[in-house]
Amino acid sequence: MQSIPEKKTPILIVDDDIGFLLTIKEILVSAGMPEPALVSDSREVMGLLETHQFKFVLLDLLMPNLSGLELLERIKESFYDTECVIVTASDDIASAVSAMKVGAYDYLTKPVQYDKMIILIKRALERYCLRLGLSLFERKNRLSDLSDPEAFADMVVMDHSMIRVLRQVEMVAPTDYSVVITGESGTGKEMLARKIHDLSNRAAGPFVAINMGAVSKTLFEDELFGHSKGAYTGAARDKKGFFESARHGTLFLDEITDLNISHQGGLLRVIQEKEFYRVGSTRTVDVDLRILVATNQDILLEIKNNRFRADLFHRLNMFHIDIPPLGERKGDILPLALCFLNQYVAETGKQITGISDEFTDYLMEHKFSGNVRELKNMIASAVLREKSDLLSVGALGREAKTDLLSGFSDRGSGPRNTACWSMAQVEEHHILQVLETVGNNRTKAAKILGIGRKTLQRKLKVYNFSS
Repeated sequence: MQSIPEKKTPILIVDDDIGFLLTIKEILVSAGMPEPALVSDSREVMGLLETHQFKFVLLDLLMPNLSGLELLERIKESFYDTECVIVTASDDIASAVSAMKVGAYDYLTKPVQYDKMIILIKRALERYCLRLGLSLFERKNRLSDLSDPEAFADMVVMDHSMIRVLRQVEMVAPTDYSVVITGESGTGKEMLARKIHDLSNRAAGPFVAINMGAVSKTLFEDELFGHSKGAYTGAARDKKGFFESARHGTLFLDEITDLNISHQGGLLRVIQEKEFYRVGSTRTVDVDLRILVATNQDILLEIKNNRFRADLFHRLNMFHIDIPPLGERKGDILPLALCFLNQYVAETGKQITGISDEFTDYLMEHKFSGNVRELKNMIASAVLREKSDLLSVGALGREAKTDLLSGFSDRGSGPRNTACWSMAQVEEHHILQVLETVGNNRTKAAKILGIGRKTLQRKLKVYNFSS
């Protein structure tokens, strides 16, 4: 027997007992875990690992043709990172110990305690992710490292630090783990949460996103859990809250640290008990959803300052993804800029074919405190201003241009190297500095520069300086 799910799974179960295989499959799916791949012939396992790159293998120790111990040795030789748990008879612990020495993560004895099995599988998968995550920092990541690069075709990602993030998404998406996503504003936390949902077993269900900072303190329970008809004056009918609206899907709680600490206990209880009451109702509603949360704050600092509950954080933090700021993802800046350029050229009908070298230099040195959102708005604005066929420094507008030509980098690291500037760049730099010094008084600027006002006007027009 061989059964491979259509949706990619991290789990492979190997046993010559087909009834046992089907039972394990039913138990895992019922527990909200990915549907496992199943195989009854141990000789087929190595080929399946080569093709499907499973992260976890549960294998019986006593099998015909190729024993579990022999198979374990082969797996560890060719796929060392793959975590393995072996199943053995209760009176054969010696073989289990031998398997542990070969590299098994743990063992189970028959009859298998299914609750213990589920916990073991989750822990083994988590260890796989942690071990792989550590190894990711040892070298630069490539798109080819992704199991399914096409799944991220709608995202512009080239920098190795962001590819590492996508690998983490691939790891956690097939599970039902709750995930904490951290990163500065504008880095794309909600976009990443949607990608986790799209690649999960709940993709057919709804994705419901809530900004916790916008949830009313007085109507917290009503908004999250809904109410029953007659619960209070004006409650003319039943109302579903966000939890019910996300049933069978994913609930994304953005800026989770903005949730008032007085309400965090209520959220924790619902996550722990997996059920809640609508306001005004005595009937419980089960929580069949996955929770993803995000914050742009230092959540550990929030816990230290007693603004966020540690027990709620540990309940939510089954897996953590940190999105690096754009300024640390140099490899993504130009590809993103070109993507946004194409988008806004199509929207505006402008005949702009690319980005000038000077503009490119500016982008690569800019700090981008607003991250991807800032870059997107910068390109949108520059496209509207640009009059040539290349996006130029002159289209950046007054603030960005002053920043570029001020003689200092955005990072405050001291004077920029201007040795390779052209005479035209030096002239533009000087004219704009003088203009800035006199508060944009063009008459005074022309006098200081020793040129006529009309000449100054003409030069500023070339620079696309409209202020």
